[in-house]
Amino acid sequence: MVKRGKNYREKEALIDANRAYPPDEAVRLAKQCAFARFDETVELHVRTALDPRNAEQQLRGTALLPHGLGKKIRILVFAEGEAARVAQEQGAEYVGGDEMIKKVEDGWTDFDVALAQRELMGKVGKLGRILGPRGLMPSPRAGTVVDGADIAKAVQDAAHGKVEFRLDRTSILHVPIGKASFTEEHLLENLATLVHEVEKARPSGAKGQFIRSITLTTTMGPSIKLDPTPTMALTPN
Repeated sequence: MVKRGKNYREKEALIDANRAYPPDEAVRLAKQCAFARFDETVELHVRTALDPRNAEQQLRGTALLPHGLGKKIRILVFAEGEAARVAQEQGAEYVGGDEMIKKVEDGWTDFDVALAQRELMGKVGKLGRILGPRGLMPSPRAGTVVDGADIAKAVQDAAHGKVEFRLDRTSILHVPIGKASFTEEHLLENLATLVHEVEKARPSGAKGQFIRSITLTTTMGPSIKLDPTPTMALTPN
């Protein structure tokens, strides 16, 4: 059994472990339960009834959080020519073709988001074994493989706080929704945007209620159970 520190235990005492909280109360509690000296990330964890091994029950998508993630996103863009120039103009930290592919092949993954010009995917595809397990592999479904003309918007969205969600092997989604320093309103609006996109991405093979439980937590804080019904009913402004 994990031995928790004094600060954790004090914050855990604020939470009724037998209660599923409505979204606004859960967000308020999450902010109160952040005790680290750094600005903790607020994370949403959604346990589903889906089978990640079933092709008809895959759940994956993206959400452009209206208030971002509260941190600078390090963006890598695999691009050449005009697309590379545009990516650099839009603020991508790392841009290039063969040289960047080789750098990643050698083990470099010091970035948060990877985008790829569609024309380069024949070369970028071989990086799947490196980037795939880290959730960094560019994908058309995630909107991270784009035509050269769409590079500017893709970089802007990534910088603003576009997050990707996908089932892990245990049928759970793990997605950040902001920082503990955000206002309650901003966290709630980010949460609403995320769950709206999750509901939109509901796979055709999902039968009945496909959300089993939802929890909210900060990087160091205790988990807070959310009531799935009002949480999944949230809609973006």
